[in-house]
Amino acid sequence: MIWEDECYLLSKKKFRENANIINIFTKKKGKLDGIVYGGTSRKIRNYLQISNKLFVSHTSKSENKIGYFKTELIKPISPLYFNDKKRTSTLISVCSLLNILLPNSQPNKKIYDSFEKLINSINLENWIFLYIFFELNLIKDLGYDTNLVDHSNNIKSDQDYLKIKIDEYIYEIPNYLMQKKIPKKFTNLLIRKSLYFTRQVMENKFFIPNNLIFPKSRVILENYYN
Repeated sequence: MIWEDECYLLSKKKFRENANIINIFTKKKGKLDGIVYGGTSRKIRNYLQISNKLFVSHTSKSENKIGYFKTELIKPISPLYFNDKKRTSTLISVCSLLNILLPNSQPNKKIYDSFEKLINSINLENWIFLYIFFELNLIKDLGYDTNLVDHSNNIKSDQDYLKIKIDEYIYEIPNYLMQKKIPKKFTNLLIRKSLYFTRQVMENKFFIPNNLIFPKSRVILENYYN
């Protein structure tokens, strides 16, 4: 099998002396893994950074065997934020979530486009709220709709949060998430509670039932807003 595509690097690990196994999220093929020979060389390892956009050429003997990638850098993402702990943690977090939750070899253009839009918006002032809404949309695209807008009529003007029972769980949800509007005024508490809500939903619906470990990078991001 031979094909080419653009992609984002989700994870990498060393494989033998001079190679890496990488997991990528491609536009046409979905999430895949493969071997990059020479991946530990200075030239290649400098751009094999989590969240960087790559062009890959894939070769494999059959669909049942791991393939081989030749890689080229399209756009550096992570180096732009090496001095920004929150944004760096966000990039690692979102790539970890996709790497864990996306099924292998199943194209999902909607999630790919949503992810790329987030990546291209992470330099904006309101980026953290764009990330929170990305998580909500990811939860829906993976098959679970929280239907928050259905509860918008219950919002009280003197309260910033509303306790809602969704399935068998009770969540405290910031009002703006039900209104689908980025708040004009916000605090670290509001951001933390928003991240805590989406984490709870992901844990309850995806991670705990499937005995998956929630990414540490995502918890670290949440803790930055303590």
